Amino acid sequence: MSDTASSEEIIAENKENTINEAEKDAEKDIKSKSNEKNEAKNKSKTDDIEIVGHVKFVQEDIDIYKNIYIVFVEPKSSGNIGFVARAMANFGLKNLILINPPEIEKEAYYYAMHAKYIVENVGTYKTLEDFIMLKKINFSIGSTGKPGGSYNLSRIAINPSELSKIINFNNKIAIIFGREGNGLSNIEIGICDVIVSIPTSEEYPIMNVSHAVAIVLYELFKDKNKFSGIGLTEADTLEKQFLVSDLEEIVETLNLPEHKQKTNLKTFKNIINRAFITGREAHTLKGLFRKIKLALRK
Repeated sequence: MSDTASSEEIIAENKENTINEAEKDAEKDIKSKSNEKNEAKNKSKTDDIEIVGHVKFVQEDIDIYKNIYIVFVEPKSSGNIGFVARAMANFGLKNLILINPPEIEKEAYYYAMHAKYIVENVGTYKTLEDFIMLKKINFSIGSTGKPGGSYNLSRIAINPSELSKIINFNNKIAIIFGREGNGLSNIEIGICDVIVSIPTSEEYPIMNVSHAVAIVLYELFKDKNKFSGIGLTEADTLEKQFLVSDLEEIVETLNLPEHKQKTNLKTFKNIINRAFITGREAHTLKGLFRKIKLALRK
């Protein structure tokens, strides 16, 4: 009897082991298929990557739209606030900033249509400087309908299509639009890293602010939906300031007239900002400037 029971136990144990082995094999198959699926997905994602200017982007990627702020300086019309919000929503943007605005009236919500949520969550600041500092903006883009030439260095502008090719969407970006009447002041233009201007007829060059917003955003997003965090690390504001400060020291030792010193420094700042230099490039230039300063002191 005991022998029979023992044999039954052995048979039961063998059966259980067989079931366990089958379950383990099934789990291995599931994991193997899952890994193959992930590898195929990653390969597909890599194949979709395209390089545009300094930015690599891919269709399935992190949401970069939160990095972009549309800034409207001292708006006069609540209606224009609504229209700007509507243009932003067309391109998936949500961060609207108003500088020293009047009280927002009902027409802002009416003209915003399905973008009322943007008006409801608008951010307000007293000055442009406050916003840039408190939000820690890495790159600020000013807009103007009156671009300057070689003798108006602060207003040398690029057009929106050029901006779209070189902008780094991995940074915190502010695109700044001026007052309905007279746009951005020279001081506000001077705060910006680069200036953008829309080519229009000389007979009537000034556009409605919401139209300008729509055109700039169209140029930025027409060839892409989402951008990746993959790419070059751009020099931040502080690194650029150090470079300008170093050059200022160098220029001061050359005993140039004051107006030429200012012109040289402004020209250098324009070149640095339009070039979108990397942190590594900024570090290399700083090393070069340090050697130049040491040589001039001898």
